[in-house]
Amino acid sequence: MRFSHSLALGTLALGLGAGLTGQAHAQQTATAHADHLLKADHSWNGKAYTHYPSGQPTLMMIKLTIPPHTALPWHTHPIPNVGYVLEGQLTIEDKVSGASHTFHQGEAFAESMDDAHRGVSGDTATVLLLTYAGGNNLPTSIPLKGEKKEY
Repeated sequence: MRFSHSLALGTLALGLGAGLTGQAHAQQTATAHADHLLKADHSWNGKAYTHYPSGQPTLMMIKLTIPPHTALPWHTHPIPNVGYVLEGQLTIEDKVSGASHTFHQGEAFAESMDDAHRGVSGDTATVLLLTYAGGNNLPTSIPLKGEKKEY
């Protein structure tokens, strides 16, 4: 009993001490505000997503910085991914169709899977937040034959 009594007194002293020093904070329960940036079942170029890789899911998020006036190497993605432009702008170019679309700071986009494409920055550095949903240790990006890695 003595141990329990000492523990109770210690807990009481900690509680009183926190109250006296102003470090105890009332917890408030509230809902948060959500800005829904993107919901997509197809990529920016209109191609529908058809599958996820099988196996253990793996999520990855990277912050990618592309210098001004830079075209990334042509590549494909074997897994679904989305991006968000933190700074600058990104023009995505589709190699086969020649289609392109420019995304500006504050815009989200759904990248294509299995389609050869590349990103091109504008007059300033482009900073992207990229999130990949993969599995089975698949790479996030695969360069086309003869091309360098995207990152």
